[in-house]
Amino acid sequence: MKYHLEARAGDLAQLVGLTHKHFIFILQGGGDFQSHRGVIKHDDLIGKPWGSQVFSHTGAPFFLLQPSMADVLNELPRNTQILYPKDIGYILIQMGVSEGQTVLEAGTGSGSMTIALASAIGSTGRVVSYENKPDTQNLARKNLERIGLAPRVDFKLRDIQEGFDESDADAFFLDVQNPFDYIAQVRAALKPGGFFGSLMPTYNQVEKVLYALKQNNFAFVEVCELLLRYYKTNPARLRPTDRMVAHTGFLVFARRIEPNDDPRADALAKEISGIEEEY
Repeated sequence: MKYHLEARAGDLAQLVGLTHKHFIFILQGGGDFQSHRGVIKHDDLIGKPWGSQVFSHTGAPFFLLQPSMADVLNELPRNTQILYPKDIGYILIQMGVSEGQTVLEAGTGSGSMTIALASAIGSTGRVVSYENKPDTQNLARKNLERIGLAPRVDFKLRDIQEGFDESDADAFFLDVQNPFDYIAQVRAALKPGGFFGSLMPTYNQVEKVLYALKQNNFAFVEVCELLLRYYKTNPARLRPTDRMVAHTGFLVFARRIEPNDDPRADALAKEISGIEEEY
């Protein structure tokens, strides 16, 4: 998404109305925005500074904004469970995803993580996304096209049991039902020292992934979950809202390492595995 001082044709725009009801769409010359709150011509929005207040033909008020990445992901058309912004931001930082990198993911889903990765790697990077369901992949592709990021992504339809075409990825995010079955394939696709990340909802999945990571020479293993609590924005009565975004999944991170048989490295190898041994 490109950011300018004023709205331009081709920009992704957001109208926010009463009760924070919002609508996201692409500005097109000659186009119309239509809702139960009235009609606004796109030509009346193009050229206005972001943050301007505008009105529909019925007088309904809106603010014209550029949507944040969180706005886009939360409103994404979906046929699968999506990752939440609270997890995605942390994943990108932990996996070191940045401009110009080659990043792989398996389990495209509706494309929420794909969008975040494509945004983070910039115009000089590349995202390669594997999925085994044609309908799911088609929806993800449409979601990427909708916000202009599809050119940064290679979509591949395949059973990942067969492995991956790439062998030097900077990072790999694995979001499938049984990630522990594909750790060897992921290792082969990563460059030495490359980042691994995965999200899974249950303890049993995490347990199996930890054993698989150890067997396939991954180290610096971390497991965590993120809980997000919002607060009411009344300065005189600041308190938590009644609901919070609690458990959405366990995050597992690791790095591909290249150990050797030198006995001097034994202590370090045990220390950096990140997987605690039973005594």
